Amino acid sequence: MAMGQFAYANNTNRFLACAPLGEQPFAIVGVPFDGVVTNRPGARFGPQAIRAASLMLCDGIHPVFDVSPLAHLGDALDMRLPNASPLPEVRRHIEAQAAALMAKHHCVFLGGDHSVTLSLLRAAKARHGGEPLALVHFDAHCDTWGDHFGEPSGHGTWTYEALQEGLASPAHTVQIGIRSSGERAAREYVADQGGQIFTARALRGLDGAGLQPAIDAIRARIGQRPCYLTLDIDCLDPAFAPGTGTPEPGGMTSSQVLTFLESLADLNWIGMDCVEVAPAYDHAELTTNAAATFVWTYLSGQVAKR
Repeated sequence: MAMGQFAYANNTNRFLACAPLGEQPFAIVGVPFDGVVTNRPGARFGPQAIRAASLMLCDGIHPVFDVSPLAHLGDALDMRLPNASPLPEVRRHIEAQAAALMAKHHCVFLGGDHSVTLSLLRAAKARHGGEPLALVHFDAHCDTWGDHFGEPSGHGTWTYEALQEGLASPAHTVQIGIRSSGERAAREYVADQGGQIFTARALRGLDGAGLQPAIDAIRARIGQRPCYLTLDIDCLDPAFAPGTGTPEPGGMTSSQVLTFLESLADLNWIGMDCVEVAPAYDHAELTTNAAATFVWTYLSGQVAKR
């Protein structure tokens, strides 16, 4: 496919104002695709908006990890994707580009809608020996529908597909923040397969030490199995993240998510994505600032381990 046929975001800045990607161990990668959203579009513009929000962190030393990831990080800019092509073709391009980057770097991907995670998991599993990965999934939605509003594959089916394909180990899969309506078979699918779900309702009013039992349970379940983190920004209550395609009231707070990210930094993380940031619906950059801070916190924790 000729380069002119690809649609991708205009790269005007880099995450944390870091250098272009070279030999740095960590990489930021944009995945500007939102071709299978079921409500409000616009997540293809998330990568650049998150990058812009991150510029306020450019001199930041993380208050928990006492490091900055800046010197260890390069920005690979946005993937070039055929956004008008059928989903399997887009996924093929995402997987190929992700695999090339994962071969050299520990990657954090900025979405994009949540359908992109299936391609990223395919590349990650191949990179890490072919065994099913552990998976930590922050989200308002279970994403385990067999089809979603008539779509056989998309941003509401990827978790089901990942478990069916053996990309993630059911017993090592944890969902956090789930609260949307849906039939029981979908809502409880991960638990029925042997995984664990911490619903937003179960986490209401908990923070700090109150989250420790959940943190301990996640650590005990996952151990040191290679683990992928996927963070849908709509895990947050719309008060903290209005800029997303499918907001769900009754969600997590920013401080709750940060407590999980800081406390679980010692897991054997192999990569992360942050998805479903749709800046057109944001207010006062609340959503993009939260996303940038979550990514910065994850990177700081991984740099501290090195």
